[in-house]
Amino acid sequence: MYGAEPADSERTAFRRAEKRYKLYKTPNPKSRKKLTHNPTDLSDVVDFHSILESFERSGDAPPGVYRFQCPGFNRPVFCFADRPGFYFIPSALTVGEQCHWIRESLATFPQPPNRTSLTAVYGPIADLFDAAQDQKILIETQSLPADAEHETSNGENSLHTSEYIFSEATDSAHRGESCKPIAASILLRKLRWSTLGLQFDWSKRNYDASLPHNKIPDALCLLAKKMAVPAMSSGEEFQPEAAIVNYFGPSDMLGGHLDDMEADWSKPIVSISLGCKAIFLLGGKSREDNPIAMFLHSGDIVLMAGQARECFHASGLG
Repeated sequence: MYGAEPADSERTAFRRAEKRYKLYKTPNPKSRKKLTHNPTDLSDVVDFHSILESFERSGDAPPGVYRFQCPGFNRPVFCFADRPGFYFIPSALTVGEQCHWIRESLATFPQPPNRTSLTAVYGPIADLFDAAQDQKILIETQSLPADAEHETSNGENSLHTSEYIFSEATDSAHRGESCKPIAASILLRKLRWSTLGLQFDWSKRNYDASLPHNKIPDALCLLAKKMAVPAMSSGEEFQPEAAIVNYFGPSDMLGGHLDDMEADWSKPIVSISLGCKAIFLLGGKSREDNPIAMFLHSGDIVLMAGQARECFHASGLG
């Protein structure tokens, strides 16, 4: 039947794992508004924080997991024996560093000319985080002809047909019924991604060097270079050119995919986790390969290089 969910037997192994670990909510029979969480068996989920504690006590790691020795790198690194090129660095960032990068992710990284998930609808939005803190609203200030060709202030074609600014909530009452106010706090919750450095064109699924962009902030580049060392060949230095910041709300997930748009797959992906604990799925080169589920805690860093670049993966579950 059209639109029907496939049976478990028709799903791939990766999709079955996604369905298993996704956080589903069901209506609470005692309340029309409240939702309850369906319990999920997490006994098979790898927890590298527990593995690290056990390793520091006994020097032993679970079957299939080993401690990777990286001379000159002062943090513990773990690998899976059957997933070459995958590196897990638990608690790579201090609490202070996590707080710094969480704020940067909300206040600085969505700033124009960086494109976000909101750009196509509202155009470039500056100071979204500050506007949310100040309880401002986004209002329409000028409507453009729907069939007019126009560009945003950063030079790219846009689908939106209006211009918007942040204003005090009380100002919207004086702008007529045509304005479409929306609270900055709601927009911040709707934010799903920001792009840094070379801008990724989601409609074409490639990096577009012609789009206006700034370099990745120096401090973030330095962090990525330092953390990428276990996945780099001796004497090589990681040179990041682009980054995508994904924002997850409750029940959100980034489904199984490959990061295959980069021209050079020999360089690692450096993935930094911030905020709430989530589940990361690491599959194989086929969606039919059973993925490994592991917890991601705030401050953990994952590296994917070599053969691991060809492995399907998903995050934000749980």
